[in-house]
Amino acid sequence: MSGAEEPGEILRRRARALAARADTASAHPRVEALRFQLGGERYAIECRHALEVHALRNLAPVPCCPPHVVGVVSARGRMLPVIDLRKFFELPQAGLADLHRVIHIRAEGVEWGLLADLALDTFELDPATLQPPPATLAGARAEYVLGVTAEPLIVLDVARIARDPRLTVDEQVGA
Repeated sequence: MSGAEEPGEILRRRARALAARADTASAHPRVEALRFQLGGERYAIECRHALEVHALRNLAPVPCCPPHVVGVVSARGRMLPVIDLRKFFELPQAGLADLHRVIHIRAEGVEWGLLADLALDTFELDPATLQPPPATLAGARAEYVLGVTAEPLIVLDVARIARDPRLTVDEQVGA
C-alpha cells in the first residue's frame, strides 16, 4: 500500500477526532430550556425550574400585593401566586388575552406561576454561546438575564428572580 494510509491509522485518527469532540462537548454541557413569549419578546428559562405549563384559568386577585403579583390560581389543589414579568421588569403593559399560560416554577425553595403569552417549545441551550445582555436590557431586568442567544432570545436567571425580596409578600394585618 504505497501512499495510502493503513486502515489501523485511519481508525486511530478518527478515534482521536471523536474523542476531541467529546471533550469539547463535556466542557460545555447543554441544558434543556423552555422558550416562551411575553409582551412581544421571546424568553427562555431552564426546564429544571419549570414544573408544568397550563392555561390561565380562574385567576383570583389578592389584595395588598405588589403590582407584579397579579393573583393566585389553583394548580393541582395548591394555591400558586402568579407573577407578571412585565410589571416586575417595569415593561409596557398589554391586557390579558385568552392565550395566556402559567408556567409553574420552582426555584430556591419558592414556587410561583410565571405569566406567559405562549409557551413555545423546549430546546437544548448551550450556555457557552450566550452573549451578554445588550444595553437595551438595562434597568430592572438586566440583573435577571443570564444572556441572549443569537435568535434573539432572552435567557432568564430564574434562581436570581426567586431570591428577589419583591417576590415574597410578607405583610401582617393588624388585629
